[in-house]
Amino acid sequence: MTTATIIDGKNFAARLRASIAGHTAQLKAAHGFTPGLAVVLVGDDPASQIYVRNKGLQAREVGMNSFEHRLPATTTQAELLARIADLNQDPAVNGILVQLPLPAQIDAQAVIEAIAVSKDVDGFHPLNAGLLAVGGTGMVPCTPLGCLMLLKDRLGNLAGQRAVVLGRSNIVGKPIAALLLRENCTVTLAHSRTRDLAEECRRADILVAAVGKAQMVKGDWIKPGATVIDVGINRIPTPDGKGRLVGDVEFDSAVQVAGAITPVPGGVGPMTIACLLLNTLTAACRQQGIPAPEVKPAAE
Repeated sequence: MTTATIIDGKNFAARLRASIAGHTAQLKAAHGFTPGLAVVLVGDDPASQIYVRNKGLQAREVGMNSFEHRLPATTTQAELLARIADLNQDPAVNGILVQLPLPAQIDAQAVIEAIAVSKDVDGFHPLNAGLLAVGGTGMVPCTPLGCLMLLKDRLGNLAGQRAVVLGRSNIVGKPIAALLLRENCTVTLAHSRTRDLAEECRRADILVAAVGKAQMVKGDWIKPGATVIDVGINRIPTPDGKGRLVGDVEFDSAVQVAGAITPVPGGVGPMTIACLLLNTLTAACRQQGIPAPEVKPAAE
């Protein structure tokens, strides 16, 4: 039995970062300007600490300035908003990212809305979400942008493809649906209340799974030859107690049916930080009144 082509997000992300590094160097040489990314971490969540460290490391690797602001878990909402206000005014900072989740005493939506729209490299601000919905030019959330880039690299023109997005979050589901609509796909946004979810998925030429439930999508949910983008990152127990990462798709059965599929790990995950850096480059250019470059992955 033939198996699906594995979509190597790790390789694609590395080539995208190489291209971003080249454009960053050109920006410095031509305009004497270095893009800057500020990442704010509140508290000591272990996973968040790893994400923040990786974001800073990869920003520096592509030649950007990285500013890390680590605040205690007891930080008040007012204190965090004051820090964001300072970053909004700092000309050395072109992108601001506040690592989620935040401690219970802080309203995440208020924090998202406090970030300057032009520096919202996560693409979560309501104005950027609205621009995406109406086909405008705003900042696009990083994970959906990474998903779209992988799809276009695999399939080319997406027009006319039937796409099913499983999950309706503001961070992934809704924005990837909007991006696919923009590419002239026929889009179904499915969720926990959808009737006969498996049958909806079986209709998809493109299936994007973003529900946060380990191995929920089985192989028999997938249309033969479909392209499957698995956004899920879930840790399941193993006999040695260490656990292992799996997606929202049951990979072993899905790989026997799909035409192409992203693995977990090594699929969508690496694209998120690469697209964060791409958004920071884009934001820096817009803030300087410089046309943002069309960044394509470096050749292998």
